[in-house]
Amino acid sequence: MKDRLGFDAPPTRRIEESLAWAAASGFRWVDFNADTPLNALETFDGARVAGVRDLCGRGGLRLAIHPSSAVNCAEVTPIMARASDDYLRSNLDLAKRLGCAYVVVHGGYHFSADAGRRMEAAIQRLRRAISWAESLDLPLYLENHNREPDDAEIHYMPHTVSECRRFFDELRSPLLKWSFNIAHAHLEPEGIGGFLDAFGVGNIGQVRVNDNRGVREEHLVPGEGNIDFRSTLARLREMGYSGPFCFAFGNDDDRLRARDTFLAS
Repeated sequence: MKDRLGFDAPPTRRIEESLAWAAASGFRWVDFNADTPLNALETFDGARVAGVRDLCGRGGLRLAIHPSSAVNCAEVTPIMARASDDYLRSNLDLAKRLGCAYVVVHGGYHFSADAGRRMEAAIQRLRRAISWAESLDLPLYLENHNREPDDAEIHYMPHTVSECRRFFDELRSPLLKWSFNIAHAHLEPEGIGGFLDAFGVGNIGQVRVNDNRGVREEHLVPGEGNIDFRSTLARLREMGYSGPFCFAFGNDDDRLRARDTFLAS
């Protein structure tokens, strides 16, 4: 377990600082977002890229980019659709330059009445992203999204087992893995166990970790919600999962406490 723990880098900290903290604190995997001012795509010139790669090498760290789910991969308006393509391609190009282990991708969101049209747009966009990723030999991890209230204006996809199945059935590539968000699965009627029953662990690239109370997305520290992490970890272990866990909650102290709990599990 000691080489399998990682976290989402705080957006208020330069990625170099997060990498140094990870190495000093016993983490080996770091996901970061390249939209924020301190870590924006355009700030990664040759010197910064070399510095980040050096930090990863010296610390034995694996870096990844997690683009924003607010950028809609299901966009259909022509000018915005092109921008969504450019956004994905730019993140993949930066990930390749940085030597990243993978890039997390999302299916986007719809507005109920246009669900079918937008789901098809998302699948086509991710198919293009897979083509770009294959040219870069760069894995993509598709995250199962969170359920929104039935009367919400937008709805993320894929968030159900059936939606996830459609995405994975239509987007077949050795480089496409599953970013299994257990907190998102906990919001669905099928629950965490239902997702594992449906898809197993063979294609999981990472397991994303945070807690909630089974009603809405909250990003709570494990133990603050009602997810049974003990049984979830046991199930993953029994099924043969041996990949990384990404902590997506709290502050440094919270992550250190969770680290100790996972190491003892």
